[in-house]
Amino acid sequence: MEIVRPHSHRNLFSSNDAAPAPTIPLYRSAPPLEVRLEDFESFAIDRLRVLKGISDGLSRGKKPDEMEKLVSELWKVNMRHQHASEVLNKDIISHFVLRLVYCRTEDLRKWFLSMECALFRYRFRFLTTEAQRAIMDEFDITCKAVNIMEFESIKEKLGQVARSMGQPLPTGDAIFYKVPFEDVPELVAGRRVLLSQGYAYVAMNQVVSLVATLFRSQLSKTLILTNSVYICCRKWTSSIREQEKHRLTPIVEALCSSYLGPDFSQPKEYAEISLKDIDQLAKTSFPLCMRHQFDKLKEDHHLKHGGRMQLGLFLKGVGLNLDDALAFWRAEFSKKVGLEKFEKEYAYTIRHNYGKEGKRTDYTPYSCYKIISSTPGAGDHHGCPYRHFSEENLRAALSRMGVNSRATEDVMNKVRNRHYQLACTLTFEALHGVPCDAGINHPNQYFSDSQKILHPKKDSST
Repeated sequence: MEIVRPHSHRNLFSSNDAAPAPTIPLYRSAPPLEVRLEDFESFAIDRLRVLKGISDGLSRGKKPDEMEKLVSELWKVNMRHQHASEVLNKDIISHFVLRLVYCRTEDLRKWFLSMECALFRYRFRFLTTEAQRAIMDEFDITCKAVNIMEFESIKEKLGQVARSMGQPLPTGDAIFYKVPFEDVPELVAGRRVLLSQGYAYVAMNQVVSLVATLFRSQLSKTLILTNSVYICCRKWTSSIREQEKHRLTPIVEALCSSYLGPDFSQPKEYAEISLKDIDQLAKTSFPLCMRHQFDKLKEDHHLKHGGRMQLGLFLKGVGLNLDDALAFWRAEFSKKVGLEKFEKEYAYTIRHNYGKEGKRTDYTPYSCYKIISSTPGAGDHHGCPYRHFSEENLRAALSRMGVNSRATEDVMNKVRNRHYQLACTLTFEALHGVPCDAGINHPNQYFSDSQKILHPKKDSST
């Protein structure tokens, strides 16, 4: 990768300056770097994998130590670079690309802000005390370390705070900072600091709260600025070559909805399913979205276009070949519309999905994100049941699948908080009796993981 480093941005890129650069960039201004188009997208996708992994971990209620391990692994796996000297560039470029992507709506900004701040917190905790102080200096935090005399005068009260949190009592070598209480609202709200005369006494291991508050404030302001029509829609495109605009715009617009897993356009395991097995597979290994459509098809002998696309591509992805797919849809639709109408109005679309008509594109099954984002209308049965069903209908559907009442309540709690993929993940775990740490991100992943559990492949060496 060839990235041009300008001699400005001394703190971000140079390791030979007298003043040490902070270990974590603060992303205050976009670096004037030349980036290859493939790196522009791939760097952003790698960072997005980290942020979405953090989001999944937090939503699943992982403990702080589990989250620290998770973030460390996510960063090592996704943010590495074949040239060690370019890791920092990748960090900075990926942040600014995603900032551009996620500035456009309030919901996108809120998610990006929350995940970037969580990432910053964990990365800050991994730093040495010296590196943490360098970050504090970069923020120009106006606080001073508590001297020995003042520490001794408040040592007892600091001990009371420590005991209330179940932490060890502070010793004489402990470092505390005296800061205006409004600078650490999180610590004050949680009653985790000593307050005295308008100041909060913050331990060194709590400084992350102070720094993260400033980082959040800074990033929140820049996201709002970037959201302006001038910056988001005009200025950024005016700064690139004319011939690149048509290539960059679709990338920026698509990244926030990117599905990061396999596309399942071709079945990779459990290669084909047969018509005689499909009814049983629907009961054991179809996710709720597909099982609902399958049941409605069997009941009404018809699905509208959205349902035919969602279920049809799913069946293609799990291994239903074209001939069997035509036979499957023909058997159901002919009961309502007749064989002649089916061949005239519906068979073409099925062949088209398999790349045998039209542009002969190998269409891929829909991801969870695309299904959740759909807007089914009256008489439609596609979409995500966890998002689109009423609570009463969702409870009934889960009961029919065999989800017990306790697991159903856990699922409903995730639904109320709009964690629809986690709700599906909990359903999977309840029905299969095993954890699904990766989470469900695609209906075909649900099917594949289910089949792995229900029909594990035997060791070929035995």
